[in-house]
Amino acid sequence: MNSLNMEPSLLGELSSNGMDISTLKQQFTTGPAQKTLRDHVEYAMRNYFGNLNGEHVTNVYDMVLAEVEGPLLEVVLEYTRGNQTRASEILGLNRGTLRKKLKDHGLM
Repeated sequence: MNSLNMEPSLLGELSSNGMDISTLKQQFTTGPAQKTLRDHVEYAMRNYFGNLNGEHVTNVYDMVLAEVEGPLLEVVLEYTRGNQTRASEILGLNRGTLRKKLKDHGLM
């Protein structure tokens, strides 16, 4: 398997439906069942391994990073309204590295 076998993230669904960042923020900061990013990652990984059905997998670390990096970049760019300098500061990357990653993920 070369991608995570899991439901699309709520964040991805919301942002693809054209909701602005304040709406996204409200969706994630209200309600009694707030979960951390770590909780979501753990759930996704347990789901992934629980659905392998005996299939042999390798390079899970690289696969997870590739799956997470694209949406991370997309949401941060949305948050900064496309300001790559600000996005690079938020991510802790230099602007050149950010631009390379954006190209790699087809976001530029």
